Amino acid sequence: MKRYICSIIIGMVVILSIGTYYVKVASSASSFPKYTFKTLEGSDKELDPIIINASLEQGRLYEPLTIESNQTTYGSEKSYFESMSENYDFRIERLIKEHRSFMRGKDFIDSFYEDSDFLAYASVNSEFAKGGKMEAEFDIALLEKKSEDETSFDIELPNQERIMNIDVRDVQLVHSKLQVLTMNDVNSNDEKQTKEVHLYTIDLANKKVLSDKTLLSETFKHPNQVGFEMPIDVAPIQSNNMILISLVKGKYNEEGSYEEKPNESKLLSYNYETEKLETVKLPKKEKVSYDMVRGGYVDGKNLYLIEMKSDNYHIKTFDLSSQKITNDLVLDLAVHKDEQYFATIKNGRVYFLLGNGMDSGGGKTYKPVQLLIADLKTGKTLYKGETVMSATNKKNDKKFGFHIDDLKVK
Repeated sequence: MKRYICSIIIGMVVILSIGTYYVKVASSASSFPKYTFKTLEGSDKELDPIIINASLEQGRLYEPLTIESNQTTYGSEKSYFESMSENYDFRIERLIKEHRSFMRGKDFIDSFYEDSDFLAYASVNSEFAKGGKMEAEFDIALLEKKSEDETSFDIELPNQERIMNIDVRDVQLVHSKLQVLTMNDVNSNDEKQTKEVHLYTIDLANKKVLSDKTLLSETFKHPNQVGFEMPIDVAPIQSNNMILISLVKGKYNEEGSYEEKPNESKLLSYNYETEKLETVKLPKKEKVSYDMVRGGYVDGKNLYLIEMKSDNYHIKTFDLSSQKITNDLVLDLAVHKDEQYFATIKNGRVYFLLGNGMDSGGGKTYKPVQLLIADLKTGKTLYKGETVMSATNKKNDKKFGFHIDDLKVK
């Protein structure tokens, strides 16, 4: 009996301790300012799909916060389960809600493919053996949505003894075969480094790798550098016939600074249907740079590029089939060279957030963060606003710094 009494007492102490902790946390969070967007133009309904992750800075204190549906929530106000779930990509959260059983243990958005009939997944599980060689295998899964039939299996990765690191970057389902595009670091057994882009074709019915195709391979030696990069995919898990890959070459100078070699760099497209890898010709007259391409967005048909020109930000639409600029939107937002911008393209709109300013001395400034939402085709401003601090904390506004981490749109 005494044993049960002790267990009950310990349990009550734990519950009271947790309760006291959350009361203190809630009390602390209540003293922090609340940030919302004041509408300057358009409808505040445009704010509904927006998620802004930021942090409050007070001296050496950094308190994470989220603005969602124009409401501020601090990290310390969230429950344990809410804090855990926010580590998921919101697109992954949607898949978990719809296909909980299939999604168990799967959490990297680039590893998924989805259409109206199927949800597919491909990742690589790897570890280094005692001899220093990699042992790796594909983790493959397929869900047929209508019947809810699941198929899952592991396959040994071809030529794994050559590979030092491998990242899955795109998954497509083409003619009932799974296409898995990866970026690999390859063991060169000398001072040189080799980077490759591979396309693995997997036979789902017979559970085997049909082919391992090397799309790109570059070997280099310090101080030279080579990197493969991809623009941000607007809809990364949807069916897409084309993918873009930037081959970027550069060199480290004697003083340690990095200098890109634009004349040796190039942009390539790969078509899953035709199996053709082609060089994309960037328009010289428009002065499209590889830096613009890296920060661009792609939807399979167009590449959207952000440019600071004159006194405004521009969104250029580059048609991948004609390889021409077909639209040049001028956003109703003045350029601030000392402030950082965050942009997302989705739902036929461009979402543009401007903040995290720096003064001429390199110190941070805390101006209101500006948000612009515009129609991607017409450039019409659908919403324009700026952050305001809750009235109860305006007296202490100089004590707080507001720092944007990222912008997401559901």
